[in-house]
Amino acid sequence: MAQRVTVTPQPAQVSPGEERRVIFASSLGTVFEWYDFYLYGTLAVFFGGLFFPSGNETASFLASLATFGAGFAVRPFGALVFGRLGDLLGRKYTFLITIVLMGVATAGVGLLPTYGQIGVAAPILLVTLRLVQGLALGGEYGGAATYVAEHAPGRRRGYNTSWIQTTATLGFFLSLIVILVCRQFTGDDAFAVWGWRIPFLISVILLGISVYIRLRLQESPAFVRMKSEGKGAKNPLRESFGNAQNLRLVLLSLFGATAGQAVVWYTGQFYALFFLQNTLKVNYITAYIMIAVALALATPFFVFFGWLSDRIGRKYIILAGCLLAAVTYIPLFHQLTRAANPALAAFNETSLVTVTANDCTLRVFNTRPATTSCDQVKGYLTTRGISYRSSDGGSGAALTTVGDTELRGFDEAQFDEALAAANYPVAADPGQINYVRVVLILFVLVFYVTMVYGPIAAYLVELFPTRIRYTSMSLPYHIGNGWFGGFLPYLASAIVVATGNIYAGLYYPIVIAVMTLIVGTFLLPETKGRITDDFTDATGAHD
Repeated sequence: MAQRVTVTPQPAQVSPGEERRVIFASSLGTVFEWYDFYLYGTLAVFFGGLFFPSGNETASFLASLATFGAGFAVRPFGALVFGRLGDLLGRKYTFLITIVLMGVATAGVGLLPTYGQIGVAAPILLVTLRLVQGLALGGEYGGAATYVAEHAPGRRRGYNTSWIQTTATLGFFLSLIVILVCRQFTGDDAFAVWGWRIPFLISVILLGISVYIRLRLQESPAFVRMKSEGKGAKNPLRESFGNAQNLRLVLLSLFGATAGQAVVWYTGQFYALFFLQNTLKVNYITAYIMIAVALALATPFFVFFGWLSDRIGRKYIILAGCLLAAVTYIPLFHQLTRAANPALAAFNETSLVTVTANDCTLRVFNTRPATTSCDQVKGYLTTRGISYRSSDGGSGAALTTVGDTELRGFDEAQFDEALAAANYPVAADPGQINYVRVVLILFVLVFYVTMVYGPIAAYLVELFPTRIRYTSMSLPYHIGNGWFGGFLPYLASAIVVATGNIYAGLYYPIVIAVMTLIVGTFLLPETKGRITDDFTDATGAHD
């Protein structure tokens, strides 16, 4: 009797042309998704007055930043939901779902009534749409990175996935360009009233393009092979986080890789732009153009460091970026102040401003309007980029000194007059900005981003097995970027208010970067060249 032979179907080989199409399609769709997500962050300065109660400028702006952070807060939950689906059903269809959710939620923001039109329902609806965006993005990145990596041969895995790493910066860059064009087209006054909606509504067009492209893709070879051999996970969540060894890798990758990567990323792009506009009072057009130039110059280095990680390893490139950032952030931002607004730098160095009060409160996650004179004074000074010394004491209302002038309590007109007498510069003088020097500093900040971000996708993908890869890599990535990174602008701003030092917000990313440097150096393995039993290259051969 003849013996029956069972032939296990193998995935089709991936041609170089198909490999390039996978990179292009995945990257382009992810660019659009990041564009959708970062529109809000770029326009947060407008949303404070549009969707939150008026009465306190600082509280409204902090509330808008907190809403921005809400989208980041739910990203790990999106990673769990869609990571599980991706490991069970496949990579392709899962990140098709996420991009549809992102596009619909973003267009919805563009259609929202404001607080003045429907009251408290406006911020509730805004937060709801931000949560949907965060859930969608929580499932998008892991799917795209895993999909590209599973089409790539091991010798090019860092290089191929580095194109995905450019998408966050390109999406941010695209959002800046679209906003700049819209503001120029509508004018500042009209943009503040209704023109801000246009960039959100444009996302419908981008959504259609992204869905069309992704529908033409095939499932990843590694996933097809795994399913054909019956090796798929039955319960990805339990296998990812119920297994002690895998859970250890999840936690180590969070604290030893993604947390530091995240704060370097958000400091180099988002906080730098925020600092230019809100602290240094640089005109928004000038700030957008300078950071756009820096992004354009630095973006190729994402691919360079991805390529380099295929040759010398991934871990130490990431950790070197964290080290450089931690050591140089303070001096770089000091230099940024001198280059972008030398008059403000001189004012802060020569004019002594003190606040003495006994009614100050710690306002880290408190977005209600400031009611005490101390909080009102500190909010006022912080929004004008003024460093001050703060001390407890006295009785009654806060006592503020600006040079030889003493001010009791808080009256904005009196403060404006006192600052004018002390030669405070209300805005950065375009004629005094050293544009080349500012762009160079911004380039250095983004260069650090390319070091930590270029190799991170390949590193995380290689750290976990195919059967639970989508779930396992997505959670630490989105806790790192969603929580450690996403709340950075808000936390840094709150730290500045609490301390009176316009550079104190940088202590947060510095501490996190140092933590990642220590944990990553001593506890995480290098993954470059790792041989696994389920990570095949484009020819079907093991790495």
